[in-house]
Amino acid sequence: MSAARFFIAGKVQGVWFRASTREQAVALELRGYASNLRDGRVEVLAVGEEAAIERLAQWLHRGPPMARVDTVLREVASEDEAGDGFVCG
Repeated sequence: MSAARFFIAGKVQGVWFRASTREQAVALELRGYASNLRDGRVEVLAVGEEAAIERLAQWLHRGPPMARVDTVLREVASEDEAGDGFVCG
């Protein structure tokens, strides 16, 4: 198992970014969450197979159709930080 935390900046709030991220993550069998941050970014924690996390990372650089992704920062995370399933917070 691998774990990664992403911080996505741009037009990523109010454009179904979290819900779309959840759809992608569930399809990839990842656990974790997607949450809005006060500074306008979205934080995503993904836990699962490394190949699935890489596919999600690629998707995060595009996001859903109404989003505009400016930057994606990636950090190492702990798999213990994710609960069961993938939730939007």
